[in-house]
Amino acid sequence: MNTFCNADRPSLASSFQSILDISAIQAWETLEPTLQSRISQAIAPPNPIDLVYPNTQDELAAVITCAHQNHWRILPCGNASKLHWGGLAEGIQLVVSTARLNRLLDHAVGDLTVTAEAGMRLVDLQAILAQQGQFLAIDPAYPESATLGGIVATADTGSWRQRYGGIRDLLIGISFVRSDGKVARAGGRVVKNVAGYDLMKLFIGSYGTLGIISQVTFRLYPLPPNSQTLLLTGETQAIAKVSTALRMSVLTPTAIDLLPPQTITALSVGEGMGLLIRVQGIPVSVETQLDHLLQIGQNAGLKSDRFTETDEATLWQRLRERMISSLHSPTITCKIGIVPSTAAETLAQIATLTAIEGCIHASSGIGTLRFDSATSIQTLLTIRKICQSQGGFLTVLEASPVLKKQLDVWGDVNNSLDVMKKIKQQFDPGNLLSPCRFVGGI
Repeated sequence: MNTFCNADRPSLASSFQSILDISAIQAWETLEPTLQSRISQAIAPPNPIDLVYPNTQDELAAVITCAHQNHWRILPCGNASKLHWGGLAEGIQLVVSTARLNRLLDHAVGDLTVTAEAGMRLVDLQAILAQQGQFLAIDPAYPESATLGGIVATADTGSWRQRYGGIRDLLIGISFVRSDGKVARAGGRVVKNVAGYDLMKLFIGSYGTLGIISQVTFRLYPLPPNSQTLLLTGETQAIAKVSTALRMSVLTPTAIDLLPPQTITALSVGEGMGLLIRVQGIPVSVETQLDHLLQIGQNAGLKSDRFTETDEATLWQRLRERMISSLHSPTITCKIGIVPSTAAETLAQIATLTAIEGCIHASSGIGTLRFDSATSIQTLLTIRKICQSQGGFLTVLEASPVLKKQLDVWGDVNNSLDVMKKIKQQFDPGNLLSPCRFVGGI
């Protein structure tokens, strides 16, 4: 492995001067403090010397080709909003950002598909799509800064997965730059084109370890004309009963989220366990479903609160903000998976071990839990054991680098690790892309 030191600075920067504009090459000490902090939380020391911003896919390919020839280890990112998720990358010598690859390439309004560069922010894409009455059904963390490529790389869907599925259900095409600088593609630009579908799936949740995503194509949906949210709060058993009834019903909410008592208290919307249900569609359908939901909640002895228009948007925004940590008030954030039929009881069990805030998608059992930064490693391991006993998982997303060095942030993946290592070897034989950031030190 190439040894990284300050003496490398002139050669590293000068290597890209024939490829990139000088403004696209930034030395470590010139980066804004927030970006420095995000990167520092993502890597093991020493810090990288340069960050480069290619403007086109061809420039990105040229940068990666140069890095490959010099055996430089690379940490890819978009806006770095979720760069601190996952394991600590090791031996990094260069950070490559796709933030300037942010153009809309094609919006097939009639086909309900869109193709854009990976560095485009989701918030900017949604504003463009809304002009045609459409939207991308993704509700990720850090929505104001998250890029499309970063959302795919971290498989960060959000609450809308209840109705629209995960990233793999929405992504229909991808272009990426391989570790040797070659551009490759999978999928297509129409929903029925499934060529390369399995290859495309590999990049969802790969955390930049297989290649650098440069372009993405998604299927879209019409913007719902009406949206309302119902919050049911009360005893755990009653919430569990209603959650099961909803999963078995013919109702079509776009989101059903279980919220532990501490989250309900933090949002100042009630007491006890909560079930947050969002219904969207034509007004008559929304009203009919909400009336039925209110009756179900009343029969279960639950308190109900209805949110519409600005109040509804504010509630979902506040919940989203509760699920992410501030650089100034760090916490431990974990992604978990548990059995949907026992999700409410499992949340209650975890709450007896330590104070938690969280949001669990009721139909999939996948969600986010936040713990105080002082939570012990043993407590985290106990909660992981609870999840794994159900065939689920607990992955540490956000935590201090010190804590991440003390435990396996990904947990046991059983016999799939050998397959993952073989895939990594095929895509990145030199181990240059996000080394050690993924499962099993991949």
